[in-house]
Amino acid sequence: MPAREAKAHFSAVLEAAEKGEPTIITKHGKPAGAFVSVEDFRKLHPNRKLNFGEFLLTYPGGIELERNQSPSRDVDL
Repeated sequence: MPAREAKAHFSAVLEAAEKGEPTIITKHGKPAGAFVSVEDFRKLHPNRKLNFGEFLLTYPGGIELERNQSPSRDVDL
């Protein structure tokens, strides 16, 4: 299915994926992506986290943030 058509019929493509019917999305006639059910996605990527917060915590370099303790500028309210 061309990307433009998938965009126009997004809810139908999503419903098909929920029913276990994958849809290949094409761009300029070439396969570019696919809509699959969450169950199929989890089978393909069993260790992949869907939670964005958990994904951010998997950053391999770690994050060490230090707060600048210098006073802020004075503001008249």
